[in-house]
Amino acid sequence: DDLFIFKCSGNVITGSGASVVLVADGTGGGGAPLASNIVWQVAGYVDAGTTSHLEGIFLIKTAADFKAGSSLNGRILAQTAVTLDSVTIVAP
Repeated sequence: DDLFIFKCSGNVITGSGASVVLVADGTGGGGAPLASNIVWQVAGYVDAGTTSHLEGIFLIKTAADFKAGSSLNGRILAQTAVTLDSVTIVAP
């Protein structure tokens, strides 16, 4: 079980309808990575557009704003605020 850590020095912004999709590498070495093994370390904020989908555990310096219809397979931890508007979150 590999662990993937994405360190973002700024913000993470996804457009409406955008998706992060976890897929197998195609070499026959196993299945897709697990959302619980994807960590996003974000120095700014996260803005998930309407109907967008994200995967992984988000550790956010400031705030997270998940807009209407967006979804997350993972967890959100932010130091200031988490705003959810009709969002679906599934714990990995």
